[in-house]
Amino acid sequence: MKILLVEDEAKTGEYLRKGLSEAGYSTDWVTDGLTGHHQALVGDYDLVILDVMLPEITGWQVLAGIRKAGLSMPVLFLTARDQVEDRVKGLELGADDYLVKPFAFAELLARVRTLLRRGRSRDTDTLKVADLELDLLRRRAIRAGRRIDLTAKEFALLELLMRRQGEVLPRSLIASQVWDMNFESDTNVVEVAIKRLRTKVDTGFDTKLINTLRGMGYVMEEKTNDTPTA
Repeated sequence: MKILLVEDEAKTGEYLRKGLSEAGYSTDWVTDGLTGHHQALVGDYDLVILDVMLPEITGWQVLAGIRKAGLSMPVLFLTARDQVEDRVKGLELGADDYLVKPFAFAELLARVRTLLRRGRSRDTDTLKVADLELDLLRRRAIRAGRRIDLTAKEFALLELLMRRQGEVLPRSLIASQVWDMNFESDTNVVEVAIKRLRTKVDTGFDTKLINTLRGMGYVMEEKTNDTPTA
């Protein structure tokens, strides 16, 4: 589970980032509204924790941008503003919960878990592209009735590609989403993983699903091509 934390107070932000990480959540922390808005749109997060009063643009503006983009991940507001009208405004903009500072971390964690469960319940349990199916609950992949054995990282990589079918994903994004690392130009971990996954998913089929756009990245889409794309 990936969480985006948008909090400009250094002490609070570090405390929450550390606590959420120790609770088992991959947590990205940014300190201004513009960066938070950008990260929310491109980062494929399961939950956003958002302060209201932020540099550059407010948390309300960040939330409005998230919902305008059609993203439905849960958003939890964390703020010192405890007026009823503030809470109503946040909820009307599409927030899922509202926690007023100061708060107990145990309460925050309980709300995070509730929102993540609620978010997962809205998701489909199975992803499908052509004759490839990915069962998210049983953690297994099947193509044309044939079971595909995947490592944990291969499963995560395939899930990312299938969730964003038709979208060209650069190596830097794949590295950050699957390996939670900053991409370095001399690192070939993504290429190696894609090659292994493609062998398992596409070998023996006329229709190739994992395709390379040289100099751009990788895309999951149906393509009939007998020539290898690796």
